[in-house]
Amino acid sequence: MSETTQQTEQPELKRVMGPGLLLLFIVGDILGTGVYALTGQVAAEVGGAAWAPFLIAFAVAMVTAFSYLELVTKYPQAAGAALYVHKAFGIHFITFIVCFTVMCSGITSASTAARAVASNFDVGFGLGWTESGNNGAILAVALLFMLIVMAVNFRGVSESVKANVVLTMIELSGLLLVILIGFYAIVGGGETIDLSRAMVFESASDKSTFLALSTATSLAFFAMVGFEDSVNMAEETKDPSRIFPKMMLTGLGAAAVIYVLVAICSVAVVPIGELAGNETPLVTVVQTAAPDFPISDLIPFISIFAVANSALINMMMASRLLYGMSKQAVLPPFLSKVHPRTRTPYNAILFTTVISLGLITYVSLDPESPVVAILGGTTSLLLLAVFAVVNVVVLVLRRDPVEHHHFKAGRILPVVGALACVYLVLPWSSGRDPEQYRIAGILLVLGVILWAITWFANRALHAKKTVIRDPADLD
Repeated sequence: MSETTQQTEQPELKRVMGPGLLLLFIVGDILGTGVYALTGQVAAEVGGAAWAPFLIAFAVAMVTAFSYLELVTKYPQAAGAALYVHKAFGIHFITFIVCFTVMCSGITSASTAARAVASNFDVGFGLGWTESGNNGAILAVALLFMLIVMAVNFRGVSESVKANVVLTMIELSGLLLVILIGFYAIVGGGETIDLSRAMVFESASDKSTFLALSTATSLAFFAMVGFEDSVNMAEETKDPSRIFPKMMLTGLGAAAVIYVLVAICSVAVVPIGELAGNETPLVTVVQTAAPDFPISDLIPFISIFAVANSALINMMMASRLLYGMSKQAVLPPFLSKVHPRTRTPYNAILFTTVISLGLITYVSLDPESPVVAILGGTTSLLLLAVFAVVNVVVLVLRRDPVEHHHFKAGRILPVVGALACVYLVLPWSSGRDPEQYRIAGILLVLGVILWAITWFANRALHAKKTVIRDPADLD
């Protein structure tokens, strides 16, 4: 059988996502781990004005979303940012690094979610693992959770999207519950309730107001990411060039409104000192606002489902990213294999799961480490660097016209987006924890090693195919 025939028989991804499912996918990916786990960390940087970093992060995300919309409607294929970079520059190394960076951001985000799931599991069942320092039990729950995510992902995009619908509704109901109970407590008043805290800006003594706001925004940006994951589902979306713009912008706007309201309720109900460093801040908010309300006991479990949704979508994105770039011959061909029954990229799913298990284990070795904040910050660091590149690429690819109609971001917004993203990446302007750069650096070094292995393997294979043997050797 010829190579052409094999490619023809290779099954394609199934288009199952219409406007409604795509909107739920985007909203479900944006909402989740960031607001459920990092609201307290953001408040620790800026005090009661915790809503401001979320609003600024939304503005930066929205500008970058315009660039993504031009590219995904212009090239409606899986692989996202890495595909766009490959089309713009055609340099194997740059494409591979962007691909690996985006994949790592999905895995660090899912790993953050896994840790948050374990923490909420601990609180929900009153096991006391965190207080007793039983880091091994939390690690075991996080690893088991990622294996369950792998199984759901393998079952098929249709099943994964259906699970996303259910989980999105649960996480959305949890956030609305926090808002409603929070405002009920604010109206009713109480000893610890103080709405005026939401207007108070407080930064650490060693940081200027501007630096503190930059630090908080860099962290809050993790809560706004997710919209970029949807472009990796382009080959599984019906008529992507038409429905992507409206759905992506609607999803971002809805998430921003919810985040601002949640942040205001959180700082008004719970003193900043109790929010800072809290891995389950919204659980604390509801239990403080309505200690005798039975539903408060359900918040840890709602949080589990909410962050589980983030993990599922991010692992779907990571596997589809590898699948798409493998089809472009940038990654080894085994990653583009599609299971004939489930129609899912099973090798890519297994590969990304193995990396996530290793990362979760690595960051959990130090029981004193603020795992959620560090992994969340590392995710935003990686994605902001990629977003800066995407905002440049959209301008470069203006020289590559296509015949079909597509969204256009204009010329000013991509420049603004690139500058804003670079600013939030730089250590002296963003005020990031140095540990975030260290983890990102380790992941990128791993990426370079994998690129070298792939490059030499491809070169050797190419040389083997093109060698012309001397006829005399056949005698």
